[in-house]
Amino acid sequence: MANSNRRSNRRARKILKSVATYVAVVVTVGFFIFPLFWLIATSLKTRAQAFSTPPLFIWEPTFRNFIDIFLKRQTEIEAITGQELELATGAEIFFFNSFVVTSFSIALAIVIGVLAAYSFSRYKPLGTNTLMFFILSTRMLPGIVVAIPIYFFYRSIGLYNTYLGLILLYTMFNLPFAIWMMKSFFDDIPKDIEQAAFVDGSSPLRVFRKIALPQVSVGLGATIGFLIINVWNEFLFALLLTERTTRTVPVLIASTRGEVGINWGLIAAIETLYILPALVLIFLLQRYLLRGMTFGTVRGGQ
Repeated sequence: MANSNRRSNRRARKILKSVATYVAVVVTVGFFIFPLFWLIATSLKTRAQAFSTPPLFIWEPTFRNFIDIFLKRQTEIEAITGQELELATGAEIFFFNSFVVTSFSIALAIVIGVLAAYSFSRYKPLGTNTLMFFILSTRMLPGIVVAIPIYFFYRSIGLYNTYLGLILLYTMFNLPFAIWMMKSFFDDIPKDIEQAAFVDGSSPLRVFRKIALPQVSVGLGATIGFLIINVWNEFLFALLLTERTTRTVPVLIASTRGEVGINWGLIAAIETLYILPALVLIFLLQRYLLRGMTFGTVRGGQ
């Protein structure tokens, strides 16, 4: 009888532990998912519904905000808030700017960063440790510290309000991270295969392209993912160094307000469209991002 009671108690404790674990997981996931749900829900509400108190959890969804952005439909409220209309109906320009700046800056940072990381890992030039420390320390410099000097410098050399200015700046800020990240992956790869290829007469470029680079595809995918997220969400320099023709979506979101208040539904619609590429990217690169963050740890423990 006593043994039966102990087994029942253990079973009950196990069930309670499982239930508590599931509840904790659901609460944690809900804590992170709810803001995304509320953002999408707000984008499907009218201005009055978005401002309703208490908040509406059951309502008739409308795509009016999305239509106003891309079809440039002027409503009565937008006619009153002229600034809001101007910003909203020009949203496609901001999305295009974000895509151009992100694509080219990441491409430059990856190409230069991968080549530099491979050189530091394999050829180890004089003062490699000092150079790596200097490169990584520049990444730790707060952007706000250099914002004003860069603003005046860009003004003086004609890079203010240009795609090239933002692309070069984002490349410079992301390059240290790309070098540091990729070097750690190259360091974890055995050199035996590369040395055998050199003995067979392969050129350094061929060894890099055919042997070394495929072995760090996980790290390359993770690095690209992190860099794209950094550039896609950058706000400070996009606001400081550009005007309307070259500004990106984060600046649009911060500026979308009219004379009679903020149209939260319109802002939520813009934000919903803006986060879609990031969500798709995370979904496609999740395997690389997760393996990239644990690759060095796993290798070190083997």
